[in-house]
Amino acid sequence: MPIKRQRYQCGTYRACVPDCKRHQVLEQIELRTAINDTRINLGIPATCVHLGRHHKGSMSDVPWRAALARELMGGTIQQREIEMTEPKYGDVSVKVKDYVACVEIHRPPHNFFDVQLIRDLANAFNALDEDPACRVSVLCAEGKSFCAGANFANRNATGVEPGAEKRNPLYSEAVRLFSSKKPLVGAIQGAAIGGGLGLALVPDFRVVSPEARFAANFVKIGFHPGFGLTHTLPRLIGVQKANLMFLTGRRITGEEAFAWGLADLLVEPDRLRAAATELAAEIAENAPLAVNSTRATVRRGLAEAVQAQTNIEFVEQDWLMRTEDHREGIKAVAERRPGRFVGK
Repeated sequence: MPIKRQRYQCGTYRACVPDCKRHQVLEQIELRTAINDTRINLGIPATCVHLGRHHKGSMSDVPWRAALARELMGGTIQQREIEMTEPKYGDVSVKVKDYVACVEIHRPPHNFFDVQLIRDLANAFNALDEDPACRVSVLCAEGKSFCAGANFANRNATGVEPGAEKRNPLYSEAVRLFSSKKPLVGAIQGAAIGGGLGLALVPDFRVVSPEARFAANFVKIGFHPGFGLTHTLPRLIGVQKANLMFLTGRRITGEEAFAWGLADLLVEPDRLRAAATELAAEIAENAPLAVNSTRATVRRGLAEAVQAQTNIEFVEQDWLMRTEDHREGIKAVAERRPGRFVGK
């Protein structure tokens, strides 16, 4: 059904629908496109004027809302009321409400990652960067653990092959995460281990519970730290404490993480997501352009530094992957025992 429309100087669209029978006052409806947060007033006036001609207007017997949307937005319109529909990026879901996006990983119970999961996360954050309905995101995960790292039982999960000469595809996707443009709050429950700790350091802030556990346990499997941790962890908690975690492989609790500055808020487990969302909402109520500009200044050079450091980490991981100690470390983890390393 063709729709005639005219835009007035105030920015309001007035449209008339053919076969009108009744006159009604303007009824307002708010529409948002998937890429534009501009609010458009649409309605049927008592007398619609289009190109100098008068038409009768009515809202009866005609599905004019949908017709107007298709005509004005070329079919790309997505109606949003309180909450947008929930898109999926593989095992990652996204839900936006009141300018805060909930980005959730769905690989319970431990949310082991592979290249595809990190790529899906990067794609989700890239989309949110372009969505004016989102100002801040909360990164969370379904299950017992936030992320227990890469599943070393599956070689394809790490993106690292012995003797590989090119850039690690996993770390290329990780750098995309650090390149996101909008603030990010992490709700970290349970364990964030190895590469999972690296993922937990992508957000600007971390909200944890006392039950959270953090570990850079790479040396326990005869491997080198990755995911940019050799840059991001010392940057956050200092070189000395980072070395303590790297060289011992020890786990620290949520309380220790909070005391060391690895976490920003310490709350009870049943308050974890609510507290993370509240922090995100506190950020979202501020001027978004100023928030993003300030964040970009503070994080200037971070993605580039992570890129440079992951290149080094990849080289070290490549030769260590071919050692007896690494094979023993993987076997020891699978058998739930300490490794018996020989330095070969």
